[in-house]
Amino acid sequence: DLSIYSLNHNIFSLSPFLFVLPFSKFSPYIISSLLLNATISKWYANAASGMAVDDECNHKFRELKAKRSYRFITFRIDGQQVVVDKIGGPDESYDDFANSLPADECRYAVYDFDFITDENCQKSKIFFIAWSPDTSKVRMKMVYASSKDRFKRELDGIQVELQATDPSEMSLDIIKARAL
Repeated sequence: DLSIYSLNHNIFSLSPFLFVLPFSKFSPYIISSLLLNATISKWYANAASGMAVDDECNHKFRELKAKRSYRFITFRIDGQQVVVDKIGGPDESYDDFANSLPADECRYAVYDFDFITDENCQKSKIFFIAWSPDTSKVRMKMVYASSKDRFKRELDGIQVELQATDPSEMSLDIIKARAL
């Protein structure tokens, strides 16, 4: 008595494989244990930084990357989860993005920067910006710093990372220099 089980990449964190298992040798207990272990593994990945990532964060980032639907997205930590804070339309400027960051609170942000190379080619780079102003609370800075790498790994396609504590550290000139 053979049954075919396809292990899902998202649940088991493996490449999709097709396994043929004799069902008589695997009781429902073993199958439920596998599912429980996969759930616990995902929980431990989030527990490393203590933060979960809302599905909307990945969804909006993929739209920015693939469809170029947005110029920027800012993210904030709400409780124990990273969530989308603000979204800038494709026609918004870098100044609009910089002004969207609060003066006294930390944020993560992605910015889709368009530029022209020295060879006169139109290019685009996606920046990940960790905004941690000096005026924000120490605890907030620590939470954002400890969760940054975990969150950044969720956003596949980041090309340049930048950390800023005041607007001068993420000026348009610095963005241009890092893009080239």
